[in-house]
Amino acid sequence: MRAAFIERFGPPDVIRYGELPPPRPGPNDVLVDVEVTAVNHVDTFVRSGAWRTPVPLPLVIGRDLVGTVAAAGPGAVGFSPGDRVWCNSLGYAGRQGAAAEQAVVPAERLYRLPPGVPAADAVAVAHPAATAHLGLFTHGRLRPGETVAVIGAGGNVGSALVLMAARAGARVIGVASARDAERVRALGATATVDYRDPDVNARIAESAPDGVDIHLDTSAGNDLTGAVGLLARRGRIMLLAGLLTRPELPVGPLYVKDCSLVGFAISQASTDELASAAAGINRLLADGSLRPQAVEPLPLASAAEGHRLVEEGKVTGKVVLHTAA
Repeated sequence: MRAAFIERFGPPDVIRYGELPPPRPGPNDVLVDVEVTAVNHVDTFVRSGAWRTPVPLPLVIGRDLVGTVAAAGPGAVGFSPGDRVWCNSLGYAGRQGAAAEQAVVPAERLYRLPPGVPAADAVAVAHPAATAHLGLFTHGRLRPGETVAVIGAGGNVGSALVLMAARAGARVIGVASARDAERVRALGATATVDYRDPDVNARIAESAPDGVDIHLDTSAGNDLTGAVGLLARRGRIMLLAGLLTRPELPVGPLYVKDCSLVGFAISQASTDELASAAAGINRLLADGSLRPQAVEPLPLASAAEGHRLVEEGKVTGKVVLHTAA
């Protein structure tokens, strides 16, 4: 089969496109004919070696896919040839990746795709929407009526956070560029703040006079001093981006308000947590409310270029690699 893979860690140029032996599914696995895969920031971390995780070499890169079931092992209950499916947890922790014509997926990591959902749309939101779900519900313990501040609300993860929090009955304040403000409000934000405002935190505080219950910064700025100052009693800061940031933490103001700081990475999520996120994502995909803001299509043969574009921040949407020539 044709695949995009690496034989060593390094810059995007280490990605090769060529032939590899087709994968062999085990009894609890599903063999998927891959239609599309996506390029995430975390994929560049794995490829470069910035984030160390056990992987076989050569490693097929990528964690997200949408495709069709080609075959299912006897223990892969619920899947049959021809089923359209998606996955967002390949290419790390010992598993081969998704950027190939075929991939083997453990049945517990595979989900049915709702009818009528375009493959490129689904794969583009698979990773950011799961991250949003984990941040709000699994780790953030969001309750209806709470106030959520989303920094980077116009991005892939930020947009999903706004949509999911609003759907869950939260009051959402979205910090984004002025050009994204209308779209962020359409997703459910009750207030928006221009990230270029010289006093962003003051503007957030004006919209949340009783404080913020959950603060999520998808932009990787991680201004903890500002975030702690915004928190309501027993508020929570969710850390989900900024691998190399080293911000100061004002401990006193944090603990005297019974507040907490929680970091999480989707790569550490259990299969049960990922399945819960997938169920919520599928509901939003099915009703058409969860869609990417933009998709940048490339052929699988251009995987290295896709990684380069993501690392250099030259895309506003999601890079999606298509296996078909």
